[in-house]
Amino acid sequence: MLKPLPIPFPGVQEKPIVTELTFVQSEVTVKGHFELNEFATLGPEGLEFLRLYIKVRGNLKEVERILGVSYPTVRARFESMLRDLGYEPSEPDPSELTLELLERGEISPEEALRRLKK
Repeated sequence: MLKPLPIPFPGVQEKPIVTELTFVQSEVTVKGHFELNEFATLGPEGLEFLRLYIKVRGNLKEVERILGVSYPTVRARFESMLRDLGYEPSEPDPSELTLELLERGEISPEEALRRLKK
């Protein structure tokens, strides 16, 4: 029975290298030092999020609906996945920040409207 890669490995920060590939049906084994791509090194949570993101064709609102979590939570998971892949997240959109503050109850609806009209 095949097992998923044990990534992230507890207490280890470096990315692993693969030293052997086996093609079971062909009975071929290749040895060497092979680098895993950034997608192969995603942890289980990041990988599941990426699969869902691809399935819904990049629609974060649909990810929000399927997971049953708030849009800011979905955005945070997306940004975390980007960081795990080695990509720096883009600067947050001011309107998204306003909506997040509104959702958390940190600003009133009136204040949110005022900020969004700017």
